[in-house]
Amino acid sequence: MTDNRLDIEKINVFSRKELKENEVYTFNLTLCDNDIDRDFESFSLSALNELKELFVGKTGIFDHSMKSADQKARIFDTFVEKAQGEKTRSGEALYRLKARAYMLKTDENKQLIDEIEGGIKKEVSVSCSMDSAKCSICNKDRRSEGCNHIAGRYYGGKLCYTVLSDASDAYEFSFVAVPAQRKAGVTKAFLPKEETAVKDIVEKMRAESDSLELSRAQMKELSAYIDSLEEEAKLGEVYKKELSKEVTRLLSHRLPEIDSKLFSSVVSVMTVKELSGFKEGLEKTEKAAEPQLISEEKTAVKDYSQFRI
Repeated sequence: MTDNRLDIEKINVFSRKELKENEVYTFNLTLCDNDIDRDFESFSLSALNELKELFVGKTGIFDHSMKSADQKARIFDTFVEKAQGEKTRSGEALYRLKARAYMLKTDENKQLIDEIEGGIKKEVSVSCSMDSAKCSICNKDRRSEGCNHIAGRYYGGKLCYTVLSDASDAYEFSFVAVPAQRKAGVTKAFLPKEETAVKDIVEKMRAESDSLELSRAQMKELSAYIDSLEEEAKLGEVYKKELSKEVTRLLSHRLPEIDSKLFSSVVSVMTVKELSGFKEGLEKTEKAAEPQLISEEKTAVKDYSQFRI
């Protein structure tokens, strides 16, 4: 039994105007738990308690879409609950991170509210950042220390999985068809895996026309990604220069009657892909010509060997 008065007080922390109880629809949901999921990953109990604080105020969307138009709900309260008599696959006590969320009672949201009430929209998945991902067998961090154990396999009768802890940020929860966790669903984004996180940020940048809000973790990821791109660009320039020199040399060798400066001018406007194609083609023609000369020399020796005394 929930106290509606307390609910509306917590909800109004996030609203610009003071909402009435009859203007909002509230519902409960399980965000995630400490059981081993379909990806052979598991949140630690400490991670659930960290995420409990981080998920307050986070938005509810569909399929992790970054479009503001897909925002339908917001979490206003969270709590960690022990599941009485239930255990995780590893034999530990099962804990669930639960939340209460609200939506506005509008004509546009009526169908979604009916689907939630009817049990159609039920499964959810959360998006968050975890700084630690340790192997359950050797307790080494899979990213910073290296680990040869394969998640999902058994070692000495023990199942190998990844324990996620040290939550740094929480982004949103989504209604999904098939969640990673069997009873909730989790889509996880780790700080060192910049590509996935940055892809989400880019999508968010494209979707938002007037303003864009990024968390501290997202800004850190984006900054690191830009630094890596700049470094790769420098290495790419060096590679392109060396490739241009090699193509110019090969062209000059094949066509010595043409001024090499002309070749340098031509290759300067070529892409790396075009330069690579030219280099491969020129090297093939050189290799094709070389065995032919050797073969002719051998043939000449063989043909005249019968005249030797």
